[in-house]
Amino acid sequence: MAESKNKQKKNKFSDPKYYINRELSWLEFNDRCLDEARNPDEPLLERANFLGITQSNVDEFYMVRVASLSKLVAAKVKSHDASGMTPLEQLTAINKKEHEVVEKRYSTYSRSLLPQLKKNDINILEIDELSEDQEEYIRRYFNNELYPVLTPMADDQSRPFPFINNDSLNIALRLKDQETGEHQFATVRVPNIFPRLIKLPDGENDFILIENIIKAFADRLFDGYEIRQAACYRVTRDMDLDVSESDTSDFLLAVKKQLEDREHGHVTRLEVETSMNVKLLKHLMKRLKVEEASVFTINGPIDLTFLKKLPGMVEGHDDLRYKPMTPFVDPALRSDHNIFDSIREKDYLVQHPYDSFDAVLNFVKQAAKDPDVLAIKMTLYRVSGNSPIIKYLGQAAKAGKQVTVLVEVKARFDEENNVHWARTLEQMGCHVIYGLVGLKTHTKVTLVIRRDEDGIRRYLHLGTGNYNDVTAHFYTDIGLFTCDRDLGVDATNLFNMLSGYSKPPYFSKLRISPNLIRQFIYEKIDNEIAIAQAGRHAEIHMKMNSLSDPGVIAKLYEASAAGVKIHLIVRGICCLKTEIPGISDNIEVHSIVGRFLEHSRIYYFYNDGKEEVYCASADMMRRNLNRRVETLFPILQEDLKERVLDIFAKMWQDNIQARILHGAEWIHADRRGQVAFSSQDYFIEEAAEKVRIVKEQEKEEKAKAKDAFEAMKPQESELEDQEEK
Repeated sequence: MAESKNKQKKNKFSDPKYYINRELSWLEFNDRCLDEARNPDEPLLERANFLGITQSNVDEFYMVRVASLSKLVAAKVKSHDASGMTPLEQLTAINKKEHEVVEKRYSTYSRSLLPQLKKNDINILEIDELSEDQEEYIRRYFNNELYPVLTPMADDQSRPFPFINNDSLNIALRLKDQETGEHQFATVRVPNIFPRLIKLPDGENDFILIENIIKAFADRLFDGYEIRQAACYRVTRDMDLDVSESDTSDFLLAVKKQLEDREHGHVTRLEVETSMNVKLLKHLMKRLKVEEASVFTINGPIDLTFLKKLPGMVEGHDDLRYKPMTPFVDPALRSDHNIFDSIREKDYLVQHPYDSFDAVLNFVKQAAKDPDVLAIKMTLYRVSGNSPIIKYLGQAAKAGKQVTVLVEVKARFDEENNVHWARTLEQMGCHVIYGLVGLKTHTKVTLVIRRDEDGIRRYLHLGTGNYNDVTAHFYTDIGLFTCDRDLGVDATNLFNMLSGYSKPPYFSKLRISPNLIRQFIYEKIDNEIAIAQAGRHAEIHMKMNSLSDPGVIAKLYEASAAGVKIHLIVRGICCLKTEIPGISDNIEVHSIVGRFLEHSRIYYFYNDGKEEVYCASADMMRRNLNRRVETLFPILQEDLKERVLDIFAKMWQDNIQARILHGAEWIHADRRGQVAFSSQDYFIEEAAEKVRIVKEQEKEEKAKAKDAFEAMKPQESELEDQEEK
């Protein structure tokens, strides 16, 4: 009987009409990024950057998500997702939506950004807009730089169509033989070893796109032919990595082999300039085996990711950029202070980028140099191209410490970088492991084992974000420094599980995926449901990147129906719908897209007034809960718990960067009658104030020390006089 009731309950909250399709929800998120490129309140060069971000986002989407759906369609899979859509229905809807967004993206570029840039004497010029000096400059640039590198590839019956690399920009040409009058096809790859935007002389900020230079002088590449047409195109291929881990003796070698193979993945998208005539387009479609639905006609320069580079190339114009921010470093976590002494006294919480990532770097650096540190264990998912953390770990190993590093070589689009770092760490003497078969290790943990005066102690850093000193400047994340004994034992068990055959039966305070985080979240939601059903106040707050797991969404619906008040902050994918009578009346969802990418994860449960606060590396997605090693950790110290609650509250108050989910539609927060408030700006100002206060305190301390020193001088003089007498 109870089982039948549970089934009815599950069916009630699992109706497909209550769910938004995952892929379409992601496209809506990218549209929110595009809104920032169109937002006149954003600095102009930052708007250009946002437009470039939307392009790179959708490129990756087609390389992975669309590629995956295409394979399901090819395999004639007709199963339905949580929203009731088949793979074919999803693919059709995606292409339809993206065709609409392409127009919006390029309208933003040509009608909004370019005119505004021009008003500020920043010009992306066409060939016919160049001055004589600029024309001479590009002629020399073509002859001296480009011509020796370019390779024109004939495309006829005697020679196969050349392989077109993923994401490469190419120029398709239709040629006429000046002797025979016959028409031929050819293609030229735009070399990516040169910058896409070429800076021109004369104007301080005049630029031209490299493909326009090549098209202007393409006749140099085809002697004896008349160029009838030249138009750019780009292909996007299936770049999903599928490594079999079951029987490979050298996992790194298997990953490298897959990286080579995926370069030849099937084409998921073909972008062509609007100027390309039908014959040339049909020819490309045939050669690349692309269907019409996957062809996107572009009214502007193909691939707008070059706009991400523009702010760094423009000279001057600081008024068109975000004001620089000064991140805060707690004096107790600085390099001139023993960080382990600080952590022994109390836990520390850092909120990046407002709190400097230097605190994390100092933790690893001091661990590497401290003679009392015996071992360092660390997980690495994404690190920068020139990571100081790699250097510190190598120094620790060379100093004789036991250094164990889990490098996730399957981190998407960072595989090659991570394979390189795995080899480097091994060469430096570190023990490198690759995690558990079939699972990505996404958790962010650093464990330092140190011999203190009172015995061995475990020091921990637990984080929501990557150990990446570059992205830490523009991703918001939360990190915890602690030497809590139970958390330390849990972390030891976690690393033993990752490096050996150990299967810890119990974790005291950490919750680990796969499966255990899901179970824990369900238990906490069930507890709030029971409290609400007893007539008492029940509340849940969650902040995450994405919410797509049907089981978690069904649980949240169940909680809402029971009267639990639920506040969700979801930056990206959100498959939940609000305002469904009797289902989601008590759920509010906000999304914040702004200067920094919101990446931290917070999970809060009111728990009958005994509030519980957790942070995690995991989102509420199937992959995080079922197919990844993740950690969810408690914030136990009361002042830090209050800090996390305040972070959430300030973000919930945001009415500038926030959008609110109404049903399945995202709408800007209504600011009428309210004071405008940006949570990110608030945290920037808060960090600046902390920096100012610390500087004032240090200034006062120096002044006191100086006064004390000056006061000592007369005493010393008197002593000297007495000695002489």
